Amino acid sequence: MCQATTTTQGALVSTPPHHLPRRLIQLYVGLVLYGASSALLVRAGLGLEPWGVLHQGLAELTGLSMGVVSIVVGAAVLLLWIPLRQRPGLGTVSNVFVIGLAMDGTLAAVPTAHALAVRVPLLAAAIALNGVATGLYIAARFGPGPRDGLMTGLHRRTGRSIRLMRTAVEVAVVVTGFALGGTLGAGTLLYAVSIGPLAQFFLRVFAVPQAPQGSTVVATGSPTRAILRP
Repeated sequence: MCQATTTTQGALVSTPPHHLPRRLIQLYVGLVLYGASSALLVRAGLGLEPWGVLHQGLAELTGLSMGVVSIVVGAAVLLLWIPLRQRPGLGTVSNVFVIGLAMDGTLAAVPTAHALAVRVPLLAAAIALNGVATGLYIAARFGPGPRDGLMTGLHRRTGRSIRLMRTAVEVAVVVTGFALGGTLGAGTLLYAVSIGPLAQFFLRVFAVPQAPQGSTVVATGSPTRAILRP
C-alpha cells in the first residue's frame, strides 16, 4: 500500500497462449503469499500496511477475523468500481477472496511473536515477502486489486494524479484504522518506503514474456497502470 506506481506500455499486452498456466500460477501464488505476508506483519506487531491498519481496526470493532474483514472491505471497494466505470478482471475478483483466506490461515498457524529479537526479523521477512507477492500477482496481468482499481478510477474521474488519489485514500484509511484500534508503528513507515523498490524489482524478475510484435493473442484484464497495493 505504498505510493509506488509501475506503468506498462499500452492498455493491452500480447502474451503467448502457452504462458497462461504460468500466469495463473503466478497470480494465485502471489495472492496467497500476499495474504501470508500481511498476517506476518500482524504477528510482528510493529505496525501494519495502511489497509492492514483498517482491517485490524474493523476486526477489533466487529469481532470478525482480519481475513474476513479483508474480504468484506475488498468486496465493498469493488462495488465502488461501478460508478467509476472500472472493469474487474480475474485477478481483481481473486484478490478479494484469496488474500483474506490466506491471511486467516497464516494467522491460525503462526503464533504472536513477543521477543523483539524475533519481531524485527519477522517484520523484515514479511515486507520482503510482500514485495515478492506483489511482483508475482501484478506481473501475471490479470487485472489490479480492488483497492488499486479504486485509485486508478478516481484518477480518471477527477483528473488528479494517481499519487495524490492514493495518498488521500490511504491517509484516510490509516487514520480510520488507527482510531478503531489498528496497529500503527515503525513497521508502517518501513513498509511505505521499501515496498515500492522491492515490488518494482520483483515485477522485473517475474515478468511474463510477451508475444512477438504483431501477434493477435491479447491478454485480458491488463491494466495501463498497476499500483502497488494492496
